[in-house]
Amino acid sequence: MGKGDVKSKRGKIANKSYGARRKRKIKKHTTPEEKIGLERAK
Repeated sequence: MGKGDVKSKRGKIANKSYGARRKRKIKKHTTPEEKIGLERAK
């Protein structure tokens, strides 16, 4: 269980990969309308 273990979180970090042990943070995209505080045109 270390840097060589692909199934561990430390192994994912060392291998620069993601998976069940190392989740990515989801970025929420904002629209230009939301940035200036207007409602979207429907």
